[in-house]
Amino acid sequence: MSSRDLILGRVRRALADVPPDDTPPVPERPGRDPRYEQAVDRSYLREHGARSVAETVELLAENLADYRAIVHRSTDEELPNLVMRLLAERGTQHVLVPPGLPPEWLSAADPTLVHDRAVSTPRELDEVGSVVTGCAVAIAETGTIVLDGGPDQGRRRITLIPDHHICVVKVPGQVVASVPQAIERLDPARPLTWISGPSATSDIELDRVEGVHGPRTLEVVLVSAE
Repeated sequence: MSSRDLILGRVRRALADVPPDDTPPVPERPGRDPRYEQAVDRSYLREHGARSVAETVELLAENLADYRAIVHRSTDEELPNLVMRLLAERGTQHVLVPPGLPPEWLSAADPTLVHDRAVSTPRELDEVGSVVTGCAVAIAETGTIVLDGGPDQGRRRITLIPDHHICVVKVPGQVVASVPQAIERLDPARPLTWISGPSATSDIELDRVEGVHGPRTLEVVLVSAE
């Protein structure tokens, strides 16, 4: 018997007591067995504690900072000058931009723009100092930014190779309290990248090294309309 047969046998035994025909009606979901909805308990909390919108945004900022992301606050009007300052402080000469990045975000900056192209090699991307993107959603309880490859985010690789990532989050519209709330907004068929702080890893001696699997520096700009 193969390992596959063993695993499937265990799954069948675990589901043996699930009634096959008394599942209440559920919305039609292609490829989803309705018994799955009955077998899995989904009574978990959708968020931990009641918070106002402002408190949720504050929790996001606190948890982002706890993960060593650098958090900035801005309005739409202030954003171009803030991005210009952040790039200037890094001495960035070339900045990578996804195809749908709003041009006004970089309207005050003067580095050379490098557009995301399929033919760009990892070596070429590694020569770029910074990347600027938007996001799909930000999760307050975990301090997590989620990218889904949208027009203002680009392909996954452009946020993994440059050493400096500036991510713009619209508040409160792109901020949710919890992971379940975020999943409701996301399309599982899209290439999702979940980011909790800058890239970091530790060896067996617990020596922390940053920038191994992605940007060494993550700067998150929380942008409000006011």
